[in-house]
Amino acid sequence: MFKYILKRLLISALTILVLITVVFILVRLMPGEPFASDKLTPEIRANLEKYYGFDKPLTVQFLTYIGNLFKGDFGYSMKYVNQSVNSIIASSFPYSFDLGMRALALSISFGLVFGIIAALNRGNSLDYISIIIAIIGTSVPDFIIGGLLQYFFGIQWGLLPVAQYKGLEYTILPSIALGFYTIAMVSRMMRASMLDIVQQDYIKTAKSKGISKFRVTYKHQIRNAIMPVVTLLGPTVASVLTGTFVIESIFAIPGMGKYYVQSVQNLDYTLILGMTVFYGVFLILANMVVDILYGVIDPRIRVS
Repeated sequence: MFKYILKRLLISALTILVLITVVFILVRLMPGEPFASDKLTPEIRANLEKYYGFDKPLTVQFLTYIGNLFKGDFGYSMKYVNQSVNSIIASSFPYSFDLGMRALALSISFGLVFGIIAALNRGNSLDYISIIIAIIGTSVPDFIIGGLLQYFFGIQWGLLPVAQYKGLEYTILPSIALGFYTIAMVSRMMRASMLDIVQQDYIKTAKSKGISKFRVTYKHQIRNAIMPVVTLLGPTVASVLTGTFVIESIFAIPGMGKYYVQSVQNLDYTLILGMTVFYGVFLILANMVVDILYGVIDPRIRVS
């Protein structure tokens, strides 16, 4: 198990290094310059370029940036005066993380329940309802879901607030909108996996031994059928957390999405790099944890 974890750590570290390199190059290839639209004198512009290190060769800039990253320093924003990228992330990420975790918990729990119910009631009305939910979730974009939730639950019925992020009731609609697609994916995966497990010989053997239906379902079917869902958690975390950008705009949530979009529009190199690297490292580590968790659950992974 130690070798397996060490291998995953090395792969994750290499992936992070590749991510930083690629993002650094792509940001520099973006059309335009961060100070081109500002009404600056040539002297002030030269001083700013010197301050941010743009007067040095690209290789030196990259090595300097890598050195600062090892110190945990993302640098200062080029557009937000006297604000470091670290402070912007520290103030905005808690909102994005909270929303993402709520949506993730909601989507996984409801997705598993819908998938299990659909598999146990194959061909019945509950199965058809689960399939319809899965089709809607995979076909309709989250911003459409969010707009519909705002219209009906907020404007028409007045049950929940349509914007801001000030309390528990404010988190319900954006969490549903963000997690609806994942609910559909998890329910489809769980249903298909459950139906496949039913045909296995050990399930037939367990039933022939007179084991209760509940025990067969819980101990054998669900426990084994959930394995493919575990592998889905890594990409799911990525899709949910990065999907907060659009949802945050719709529901006026002061998370990282607002700053990220504005940084691209403003060509704020340091903020683009900082947020992209931060999100990338976070998601790579999330995938690594899922890989390790999968190895803990399934001994065959550790052996291989």
